[in-house]
Amino acid sequence: MKVILKQDVKKLGTAGEVKEVSDGYARNFLIPRGIAVEASKGHMKDLELQRKQEEERQQKLKEEAEELKQKLDNEKVVIYQKTGDEGKLFGSVTNKDVAEELKSKGYTVEKKKIEMEPIKSLGTHKVHVKLHPEVTVDIDVQVSEKK
Repeated sequence: MKVILKQDVKKLGTAGEVKEVSDGYARNFLIPRGIAVEASKGHMKDLELQRKQEEERQQKLKEEAEELKQKLDNEKVVIYQKTGDEGKLFGSVTNKDVAEELKSKGYTVEKKKIEMEPIKSLGTHKVHVKLHPEVTVDIDVQVSEKK
């Protein structure tokens, strides 16, 4: 029996795939638990429609990420931190600090999309921002002494 998986199933497939399984497995396990539906013509049309909508949504997200990349390309973020006598930072600059500074400049970037090690020294550092799986941008983060 052919079924369309609604969820990922270990050793069988991922959500949205059409798989051939035994009748008993489909009727007694997959379909009653809502893990899969029978691959009828109507369900196949629904699946194609969902795939098309998901593709359009992903394309729109990618375009938005490209626009944000263009804006962030030459952006420089300046963060002021307290320092000790020898110029060492108290604490460190994290992705949260960078995200807050970008937010204050009008950009919405989630902190989990900012890939960086905590910065523990003064100066200018490159920070990698992954806006979309296919779109990344590097921004300069300058850490300066707070007076």
